[in-house]
Amino acid sequence: MSRLGNLGARLYRGEVGYDFIGKRKIWYGLSILITITAILGLAVQGLNMGIEFKGGAVFNTPKTSASVSQAQNAAEEASGHPAIVQKLGNGGLRIQVSELDTQQADKVKTELSESLKVDSEKINAELVGPSWGEQIANKAWTGLGIFMILVVIYLAIAFEWRMAVAALIALIHDITITVGVYALVGFEVTPGTVIGLLTILGYSLYDTVVVFDSLKEGSKDITKQTRWTYSDVANRSINSTLVRSINTTVVALLPVAGLLFIGGGVLGAGMLNDISLSLFVGLAAGAYSSIFIATPLVADLKEREPQMKALKKRVLAKRAAAAAKGESADDSGQPQDGVPDDAATDDAATAGAVVGPRGRGRGRPSGRRR
Repeated sequence: MSRLGNLGARLYRGEVGYDFIGKRKIWYGLSILITITAILGLAVQGLNMGIEFKGGAVFNTPKTSASVSQAQNAAEEASGHPAIVQKLGNGGLRIQVSELDTQQADKVKTELSESLKVDSEKINAELVGPSWGEQIANKAWTGLGIFMILVVIYLAIAFEWRMAVAALIALIHDITITVGVYALVGFEVTPGTVIGLLTILGYSLYDTVVVFDSLKEGSKDITKQTRWTYSDVANRSINSTLVRSINTTVVALLPVAGLLFIGGGVLGAGMLNDISLSLFVGLAAGAYSSIFIATPLVADLKEREPQMKALKKRVLAKRAAAAAKGESADDSGQPQDGVPDDAATDDAATAGAVVGPRGRGRGRPSGRRR
């Protein structure tokens, strides 16, 4: 078995673990800082909207020896507006100029023909109206709203309303960060960007639902035992699915990174930049939020319940009594040597039902040993 696979097995059995829930205030603070930075970037710089949203013209030239900078200067001088120029695979150029009408587009086409030394008849000019992009944006917002409502309803039915609320907050967190990154790096927002944003919503929910499913299974009949709090079980759920989340995220990020850094950066394919950046940032943010935002939020909301407060009080009282007697168990009920404590058998039957996995380490909570 590989080293990573061995670590995953040990995390699943509860032999090792990291206290994600115990350090949730650190994750909350980090997420708030990142979100505020994204919002500030959006407010100060704004989004670089493509011509599909602002309106304008796109000029596709035949193969030419002119450089991208030469074409950009020529287009900006002819139109009086900023231009975006991309090199095409056939040696031609794609020139975008916003806020042009038909008459202005004809003038720009003629001057580009002279500046780039290409036949005017071979330059393909397309006018794009802002209403088309506005329709796409409105439909995207409508689709996003419907998606959010359906997600909340489904999670509330399949799990519980606290998990639905936590997942919704995590989704808003991921979208805000992705949009903020677009504002900070200045990438153009096109219909491809909108498609990418809608796509990451499903990926963002994937890891979250996996952890929630483990948490739902692990917290059955939790109030019938006195060894673990709800936060302990939530922490175990994160650790038991951690390697799986990392593997699926890395596998998904690798091809997207290829599109972003090779396809967009080296080949200069504009549409690849638009969709791949939103996918790359959204996938990374989704994996982060499922571990550091969604599940800790569920634990916080759940432990506000009276029965969970009473359970936590009983668990802490039992641990204090065990510590006073000098028993060799840490504050989570786990023996310090990592081997199940044979003396602590009073909750053994219930413990097996709470944690889930069978075999060595059955019923053992995760968390860093002290």
